[in-house]
Amino acid sequence: MITRPLSLLAVVGLVLTVAAPAASAQSYTPISGSGSTWSSNAIDQWRTNVAQYGMRISFTGSGSSTGRNQFKAGQVDFAVSEIPYGLTDGGVRDVPPAEGTYAYMPIVAGGTSLMYNLKIGGKRVTNLRLSGEVVTKIFTGVITTWADPAIARDNPGLKLPDRKVVPVVRSDGSGSTAQFTSWMASQHPGLWDDFCRRAKRATPCGFTSNYPKIPPMVGQDLSIGVANYVRQEGTEGSITYVEYSYARAAAFPVVKLLNAKGYYVEPKSSAVAVALLAAKVNETDLTQDLSQVYGNQDARSYPMASYSYMVLPTKETAKFTKDKGRTLSDFAYYFLCEGQQQADLLGYSPLPINLVRAGMDQVAKIPGTTRQNKDISKCNNPTFSADGTNTLAVTAPQPKDCDKQGPIQCEDGTGGAKEATRTGGGEAAAAEQEEAAVVEEQAAAGEEAAVVEDVAAGESTAKVARRAREEAYATPVSVDLREDNTALLVAVAGVLLVALVVGPPLVARRLRGRGEGR
Repeated sequence: MITRPLSLLAVVGLVLTVAAPAASAQSYTPISGSGSTWSSNAIDQWRTNVAQYGMRISFTGSGSSTGRNQFKAGQVDFAVSEIPYGLTDGGVRDVPPAEGTYAYMPIVAGGTSLMYNLKIGGKRVTNLRLSGEVVTKIFTGVITTWADPAIARDNPGLKLPDRKVVPVVRSDGSGSTAQFTSWMASQHPGLWDDFCRRAKRATPCGFTSNYPKIPPMVGQDLSIGVANYVRQEGTEGSITYVEYSYARAAAFPVVKLLNAKGYYVEPKSSAVAVALLAAKVNETDLTQDLSQVYGNQDARSYPMASYSYMVLPTKETAKFTKDKGRTLSDFAYYFLCEGQQQADLLGYSPLPINLVRAGMDQVAKIPGTTRQNKDISKCNNPTFSADGTNTLAVTAPQPKDCDKQGPIQCEDGTGGAKEATRTGGGEAAAAEQEEAAVVEEQAAAGEEAAVVEDVAAGESTAKVARRAREEAYATPVSVDLREDNTALLVAVAGVLLVALVVGPPLVARRLRGRGEGR
C-alpha cells in the first residue's frame, strides 16, 4: 500500500506551502540600494517585512561612502548614508550628483555606541563608563592600558586589569567613522588634531569617513567586521565604535558615555530621542547639525546621537523608471510609518513626527510615486503625541543616582549583556570575580579528574568519550523561534521527510520479524 507515504507527502507539501510567503496581489519592480552599515540592520528587517507584499528590495551594506558613490554613478536605485554630499573630507570634496536629481530623507535615528571586550578575573565587565576625553585618548593612542588612572576615575567600583587597550576602527569609508570623528573634532579638537598630525594629515582635522590607520589602531571592514573582531574570545581588551544594534545582537556590553550634565548614559532609544531634541534640521534638505546634541544639558541624553538618510532619486532616467519609483515610494511609506514601530527592538530610536512628516514630503518627489496621503497620527510611532511633542523624549526616565559622576557606580549590564558586574569598591569586586574564576577552573579540573577516574576504573577512553557525547546530546537546548515560525515549519518538514524515507522499511522489517516468529 502506498496510501501512508502519500499522506506524509501531502503533509510535507502543506507545511512547505505554509512556510512560503504569501503571494502579493500586486506586482512590483525590484529595486536595489547600498550604503550605510550603521542603518543596515533596520533596512534588512524592513525589506524582509515588505516581501509579503511582493516588494523585492536588495540592499548591500557596503559603507556610506560606497553607497553615495554608487548612487551618483547610477549603479543603485537608492543609497543610505549618515553624511550628505558636498562635504570636504581630508582635503577632498565629495562632489554631489547633478542638482535637482536627488533628495535626502531621514529614515531612522540611533546612537553610535562603544562596544568593548573586557574581563576582570575571567568575568566579563558589563558596566564600563567613560568620559568623552578618555574615549578620545583611547582612539588617538594616548591611553594604552585599561589600568590607566583616567579610566579608573571613571570606574571607581572596578579594579580594571593592566591589559593593553586595542582600539578597533573602520578600514573602509563609513558614516559611523564620520559621526564618531565629528564628535571628537567638536568636543576634543586638541587631541584629535594632534593624532591627525601624527597621521600626516592637515589640521584642523575635522571629520573624516576614513579613519587614520596608525598604531595602535586595528582596522576592520564594515560594522559587522568591527563588531565580530571585538566579540572574539582572543581579542580581550578591544573596543570599537559601532551602531548600538550590533552590540545588542552580539550580546555584548557598551560604554556608558559621560554627558554634559555629568551622567554616564547608555545609547538606548529614549536617550537618543532626548539628545536629538537639540538637533538643528536644515529645512531645505533635512540635513542635520549635531553640534548642540553633543553638549545637550538634559541629564537623560546620549551625546553621540544622530539619524541616517536615504538618498532618493527625484528624476526619471533610463535606469530609474517610474515602475521602480512606485516600489521605492511604497517601501519608504512603509518604513516611515509601520517600520518605526520596530526601531527600539532593533537597537535604534524611531523618528520624531516632524521628520516623518518631512520624509513623506520627500517621497512625493520620487518619479512614479504613489503619493499616499497618510494620516501619520495613526502610525503608532512611539514618539508621536497629540500635541506634536516627542512622547519618547518626554517619558524618558531620569538616570539613576549611581550613574552620576562620582564614587558610586551602577552594576547593571548594558547593550546586549544583561548580567550585572559586581561593584562596591574596586578591591572587593576584583576579589569576588577572581574567586569566581577560580571556582570555574576547579570545576573544569574536577570534570577532567572524573574522566581519569573512569578510565582508571576500567572503562576505555573511547567509552568515556561516548558517554560524554550522549550526555551532551541529552542536554535540552532552547530554540529562539521568530514570529514567522519558518524555522519551526522547515524543521517539521524535515522530520516528516525522514519519517517518509525511513518509516516504511522499519515497519516492513518489524512485520517480517513477527511473521518469522510465528
